[in-house]
Amino acid sequence: MTKSRISLPVIPYSTNLFQDFKKLDLFLSACQKKLSRNKSGKIVSFSQQIPLVDPLVIIQSLAPDRLHFYWENPSNTEAIAACDSTQLFTTDHSDRFVQSQQFVRNCLAKTIKIGDIHLPGAGPHFFCSFTFFPDSTDPYSPFPAATVFLPRWQIVRKNNCCILVVNLTFDQKENIKFIRQIIKDRIKSIDWEKYSLISRENKIFSHLDRQFREDGGKQFSSTVNSVLKSIENQEFSKIVIADVLDVIYPIDFNLIQSLDNLRQRYPDCYIFSIGNGRGQNFIGASPERLISISAQQLITDALAGSAPRGKTISEDVALANKLLNSEKEIREHQAVREYIIQRLYQLGLNPQRSPLQLLKLSNIQHLWTPIYAEVPSEISPLDIVARLHPTPAVAGVPREIACQQIRHYETFDRSLYAAPLGWIDDRGNSQFIVGIRSALIEGNKARLYAGNGIVAGSDPEKEFAEVQLKLQSLLKALV
Repeated sequence: MTKSRISLPVIPYSTNLFQDFKKLDLFLSACQKKLSRNKSGKIVSFSQQIPLVDPLVIIQSLAPDRLHFYWENPSNTEAIAACDSTQLFTTDHSDRFVQSQQFVRNCLAKTIKIGDIHLPGAGPHFFCSFTFFPDSTDPYSPFPAATVFLPRWQIVRKNNCCILVVNLTFDQKENIKFIRQIIKDRIKSIDWEKYSLISRENKIFSHLDRQFREDGGKQFSSTVNSVLKSIENQEFSKIVIADVLDVIYPIDFNLIQSLDNLRQRYPDCYIFSIGNGRGQNFIGASPERLISISAQQLITDALAGSAPRGKTISEDVALANKLLNSEKEIREHQAVREYIIQRLYQLGLNPQRSPLQLLKLSNIQHLWTPIYAEVPSEISPLDIVARLHPTPAVAGVPREIACQQIRHYETFDRSLYAAPLGWIDDRGNSQFIVGIRSALIEGNKARLYAGNGIVAGSDPEKEFAEVQLKLQSLLKALV
């Protein structure tokens, strides 16, 4: 089906929201008069450049227990914080990506943009989370198969520019003064003078009610052995098996401090938090970008095959060379790379790839191939996400069989683990990451997730050790 981009009306606006709310009244009144010709309500999205502020402060001020989305790439000095919903869509339908895209298009069709819309990060953004499987095995799953929302409040920081975006729905009968007061009260509730976090306690507790698996990894190793037999019987060639660690802390986990710890420890990863508004937050530090689209240019990553970092420069180089020359790791990486390229070709794109290289993180290094393509206007970001998810990096080869076997071997629901998390703006720009190296936290309880790709030649003990390394690193950041 052919899709076309929607052209949104633009109203010039340059006043300062914090100093002159009377002019905001005039603009809202002008929008209301414009809507009087149309009986249906509209969405007004207005953007304002503001002093630099840490978007994590916004989550701390407005949304630690509310519906929110937080995303940051510290090394690229990019961050987004969004909370509350002006428009919200959820579904557990198998056609979730198509329905989500239609929701975005319907919202944009009735949106009016005002303010500093020419600046990076301005304008309406839609924040999306999709579970790994479209149907959950957990009747109490904290997240639907798809959640997409247009936030009421959004802060975007890119380089040295910070943008506040406020999205509101109203029609010609709305009380403009009431809307203005809501905006004013919210803006004044934030300490805009604070660029860094309001507080940082850094308390470390050594006691955890549950540490790493009491069986010493026997269950996980047994699963890997069973998987290797299936691979030997040519039932599939690769499968990603995840493990979980359930932790009970003496006090409630501090969401903001955990996120700050993650971005300090993993500046080269994508730090994220997704809150469902019911006290459950899915957070993590993912090294894996699913897609990035800017000005119709797509970048995606083939990321598979890994090794630990060395404690010395010489040890690190030796481990890197071993990884680059490992037949097993190269084979695993090639499966992911070829899958992504093939899927992009199926969409009618012409992908190009960079040479194989290493992505070095603080505690682990991965084989990495960036892949590029130009995206025509008729293809939406969610078309690409739906085509790629799940990649062999988080599922296996062949994908459909691997997904069936994951449910056979894993005794827990993946929920948002290894699933697409990201945003789409009104210009077709988009960022989606894969929710790995992650945890679901609620009060003083946390479930940590990590997984490994199992292929012919995998060593069960080494696979268990690598999964524990990932879990330990995440646990240290949380506490």
